[in-house]
Amino acid sequence: MNTPFDLDEHLDRCLYFDDLVPGQTWESPRRTVTEADVVQFAGLSGDYNALHTDAVFAESHPFGQRAAHGLLILAIASGLTTRMPVYRLMDGARLALTELRCRWRTPVFIGETIHVELRIGEKVHSSKRPGTGRVVMHRTVKNQRSEIVAESEWTALLRCRPEVS
Repeated sequence: MNTPFDLDEHLDRCLYFDDLVPGQTWESPRRTVTEADVVQFAGLSGDYNALHTDAVFAESHPFGQRAAHGLLILAIASGLTTRMPVYRLMDGARLALTELRCRWRTPVFIGETIHVELRIGEKVHSSKRPGTGRVVMHRTVKNQRSEIVAESEWTALLRCRPEVS
């Protein structure tokens, strides 16, 4: 008899600074960027730039159509990453986001579908906060054609694995 796999049982575990290995990679679920996303982000951010909100203007722009806000794509990438089981396993150890860098490579248009490829980068023990370390997490956002639309580095402070006495 097969025992059903209980994902929640595994999500009770925790991945610490020490458990992450540079070069490890994971892929997020996919998500389609909608017109509602763009409209709601414009309202939330106050960024009503015509490239995002005016279809007639956008037709005359070199892109030829409305593009999603770059910060919206960054926010969606953050959300897609939090849906990854491996990222949930870090919840008990992750203390803070300490730095973020992003480069947008190509526009994302309404109706395009994106996903995130997460890769663990450099790890450094903290000299200021014993028992913690900084981990660089590279997040590459790709569209449905596997084109890179954004590349970002998110540096997080994580707890080290507690010593067992």
